[in-house]
Amino acid sequence: MVSGTLTVKNGYYYAVLSYKDATGKRHQKWVSTGFPQKGNKRRAEEELVRIRSTFEVPTVSGGLSSDMLFADYLEQWLEIVRARIKPATFGSYQGMVNSTIAPYFRKKGILLKELEARHIQQFYTEKLKIVKPNSVIHYHAVIYQALKYAMKTDMVPQNVAMKVDRPRKNTFQPTFLDAEQMQRLLEIVKGTRLELPVLVAAFYGLRRGEVIGLKWDAIDFNRGTITIKRTVTEATIDGTNQIIEQDSAKTKSSLRTLPLVGSFREYFMKVKEAQELNKKVCGNCYNYDYDGYVFVNELGERMRPNYLTEYFPKFIQKHGMPKMRFHDLRHSCASLLLANGVPLKQIQEWLGHSDFSTTANIYAHLDYRSKISSAQAMEKGMFLPGSDDFGSRWEDMTDQGEDKEPDMNPDSD
Repeated sequence: MVSGTLTVKNGYYYAVLSYKDATGKRHQKWVSTGFPQKGNKRRAEEELVRIRSTFEVPTVSGGLSSDMLFADYLEQWLEIVRARIKPATFGSYQGMVNSTIAPYFRKKGILLKELEARHIQQFYTEKLKIVKPNSVIHYHAVIYQALKYAMKTDMVPQNVAMKVDRPRKNTFQPTFLDAEQMQRLLEIVKGTRLELPVLVAAFYGLRRGEVIGLKWDAIDFNRGTITIKRTVTEATIDGTNQIIEQDSAKTKSSLRTLPLVGSFREYFMKVKEAQELNKKVCGNCYNYDYDGYVFVNELGERMRPNYLTEYFPKFIQKHGMPKMRFHDLRHSCASLLLANGVPLKQIQEWLGHSDFSTTANIYAHLDYRSKISSAQAMEKGMFLPGSDDFGSRWEDMTDQGEDKEPDMNPDSD
């Protein structure tokens, strides 16, 4: 017989059963006794005994039902989608469910079939007191996808997350380095382990995972090309930090081949020569597990993605540079391309964005040259008065048009 206790919710007694599934994972199941709280404790206790004695632990394959706690459903749904989504995405989902979403709804004791839009809205309202809107937007994405699956499998009649107003996304303003600041940065990292990763990220606009994932087979010294086709990222999955290697870029458009300019050909050739020398000098001490990767140290250990995330900003701030993330080198690449007259469409292709709107939304406000062209066009198309004594023409308008009804919507057109 499973263990169970009585609890009161909304004025009625519920049997709260506790059990472990076939995998050893603990679950709770709430079952209504049907008895109001007032004057029915003895009958509710008898019903609890009956429910405990007749309850059968569901199998893993058939464990999902609308009668389970929403928190339990979320945890089991994660296992269903684990194989369908990228490991880093799964790690993100799992972290949000285990640390924030499931604990909140478990405490509320809400069953999947009882979940309403107002419950989700209350969750968002409470969390917005302690986290940024963008975090709540991520919570919303997880809840929406989980309920979408529940609706698809006929466990719930509708996806109530569709009725919830998610918060407005905060506009993040990345750091953009101009040419002078970029030159200063390159001087600071010269001769350090950061030098080549910074050069590659700033010149080619690569993401962190694309930099670490670069292998020698992606660099064609004869044709003079560098192909971005692999990523190495870090994520916390099942409570442990894991390195995730993928032989595909973030999206189809992320897979791109770029020209290997002369300077970079020399940089990479020297690194490759140094690696071959290190293999001979270190002998059996050299780690061949990461053989073929560009960014390894003298003993063959591959650079960790989080090394760039954590060490880069600390190092450059220590040397007087503004606070910035490693990913801001990608943004700086785009801003420098714009400053030198490269059209946004070409920048989209250079960065590997999946669609033009992504590039435009992030960088269009930096395109000052187009604004100058617009201003020049207006100057030609519109007759502007001379500036002689312009300031002396203003008159006191307080006593003019007193009987005229004011226009309450002057900008309606």
